[in-house]
Amino acid sequence: MSRIAKTFARLQVQGRKALIPFLTAGFPEPAHTVPLLHAMVEVGADVLELGVPFSDPMADGPTIQRASEQALRHGVSLRGVLDMVAEFRQRDQDTPVVLMGYGNPIEAMGWEAFARRCALVGVDGVLTVDFPPEESHTAFAHLEAHGLDPIFLLAPTTRDERIAEVAGLARGYVYYVSLKGVTGAANLDLSAVEARLPALRRHITLPIGVGFGIRDAETARRVAAVADAVVIGSRIVQEIENSTPEAMLGNVKRFVHGLRVALDE
Repeated sequence: MSRIAKTFARLQVQGRKALIPFLTAGFPEPAHTVPLLHAMVEVGADVLELGVPFSDPMADGPTIQRASEQALRHGVSLRGVLDMVAEFRQRDQDTPVVLMGYGNPIEAMGWEAFARRCALVGVDGVLTVDFPPEESHTAFAHLEAHGLDPIFLLAPTTRDERIAEVAGLARGYVYYVSLKGVTGAANLDLSAVEARLPALRRHITLPIGVGFGIRDAETARRVAAVADAVVIGSRIVQEIENSTPEAMLGNVKRFVHGLRVALDE
């Protein structure tokens, strides 16, 4: 059983929902990434999504775009992100880590070499935004050969046939994009999320995490009432962006702890 599956199984027994914070690797400085990951685990993160900086993102809003641009200016590469995971694993062997990014850097490294390195450093899952299920069978076969969970996005507009196909390919959990837009958008319709999830569960037996547009503890609590996990990224990146270096860890811990409390209420 993968670290991701073990985590969701434990939470189910406890009657709790997973908190999955997102962080752009290398932002604001490469040296900050691993301490931020540890800090979020300390205050209740269950799974960590680590964004691989990319120059031409299609799903990321302005906040995460700025973070990626700054990380790229620091020279952060896919290999560098994998090195960060290896450093994180020196202290934490339990918390699942999911890489979230785009296909080009992986294609440049080669899927087999990428999957082998992921398994070696302790990555648990890979979410590639621009690899739809129709085009991912060969690529994700390499992930599964190395014990990694391929994770897919579903959108409000996803057709039933596509949902069924994703259900057959996905491992770990499925990420439901709660709105038609990019990360950090402010037009989240909670009633639409609540209405959509039962239809997804007719096809999907894996846990379903909901992300995009979740910006505060109250919204996270309401989403957790119907989902298995809450994914939050842009708001955390904003917290980092608006903090001084001295206050950054404390501010992020305070915000993530507030989410944890809301999910456990």
